[in-house]
Amino acid sequence: MNVLLIGSGGREHALAWALANSPLLSTLYAAPGNAGIGEVATLVSLDADDHAAVIGFCREKQIDLVVVGPEAPLVAGLVDDLEAAGIKAFGPSKAAAQLEGSKAFTKGVCDEADIPTAGYGRFDRKEDALAYIREKGAPIVVKADGLAAGKGVVVAMSEEDALEAVEACFDGSFGEAGAEVVIEEFMEGEEASFFVIVDGTTPLPLATAQDHKRAFDGDTGPNTGGMGAYSPAPVMSEDMIERTMREIIEPTVATMAKRGTPFKGVLYAGLMITTDGPKLIEYNTRFGDPECQVMMLRLKDDILTLMLASAEGSLNKVSARWHDDVALTVVMAAKGYPGAYEKGTNISGLAEASSDADVEVFHAGTKASDGKILSNGGRVLNITARGKTVREARDRAYAAVEKVDWPDGFCRSDIGWRAIERES
Repeated sequence: MNVLLIGSGGREHALAWALANSPLLSTLYAAPGNAGIGEVATLVSLDADDHAAVIGFCREKQIDLVVVGPEAPLVAGLVDDLEAAGIKAFGPSKAAAQLEGSKAFTKGVCDEADIPTAGYGRFDRKEDALAYIREKGAPIVVKADGLAAGKGVVVAMSEEDALEAVEACFDGSFGEAGAEVVIEEFMEGEEASFFVIVDGTTPLPLATAQDHKRAFDGDTGPNTGGMGAYSPAPVMSEDMIERTMREIIEPTVATMAKRGTPFKGVLYAGLMITTDGPKLIEYNTRFGDPECQVMMLRLKDDILTLMLASAEGSLNKVSARWHDDVALTVVMAAKGYPGAYEKGTNISGLAEASSDADVEVFHAGTKASDGKILSNGGRVLNITARGKTVREARDRAYAAVEKVDWPDGFCRSDIGWRAIERES
């Protein structure tokens, strides 16, 4: 099969790495890709926003499947246009991608399907949102309704912080994403990420993971797109997985199908594991980043077979098996991230860092220039390792981090701390 992968981040490098190992693969193209993806795929200069150009490329190269990595092209309807042109694609339609594209949309699905989630209010007028916060008090959670690259959520521990977050949304800090806000009750518990692959009617459970959203050690600092992750998540016991499927995933898939907007692709449930059981924080409609990186290291079965089954509606004929090993990834980010940061700084030592057979270095924001690897984003590298335990995987990952020579980067030093506490 000829496959086109859309995207340029660490998630896409992990997917490219897994796709490159598929016995079904003939040629893998990536648009636009990055320096790491370029080692396993042919990079092409295609604008994912130009659907006609993507379709033209697919026809020219006889692409059998398009894998859409990031959320923005999904919400923009790239899958719809590809399928209308007779080209298979992995990912949800524009209508189904609203599960990520609009927090208010997802809350509506939760109401309709009686899915456990936080109590909430939705507002398109700033004054009403401010009044709601003054009525409810803090802690409270303020979310820009639309896509904000993982940065449109504020967990406000004080009323003042919540009011500031509302002001930021309506003052345009998140562009159109903040034109409407969803304000939720603060939920106590432990967060976990749960992934299923869906073909419109059948949800097939994938793996669990735990992300670290805050920028600095001890889960302090601003929210980011994710500073590290590990899989599996110990908090997701077999019982908790069964409850999540029964109480959250299956009702969602059934409701979307009933509405005439069946969901295909990856459904990523951000969960809060409370004393009452799992509750949905939010949905994403693609693989997580950096959760995808740890999942691909643990996947036994062929990712391309699973993606094809999702696109063709035949998931009931395939399985998804996982290695028992733990995988853990440490994100190396440019100093200043998630605020202002410098691009184009030199990175070396990557071959040494990946010399261990149990370590993979996934590129998240890099470019190749004159034989050098340069930073080209906020989150730049994902140092990912396997081990029998979280501690072993963590130690391998940080040993590899030490071999990376990048003075302009930083990382958290405590990825996996919750799970390691459980092991000790």
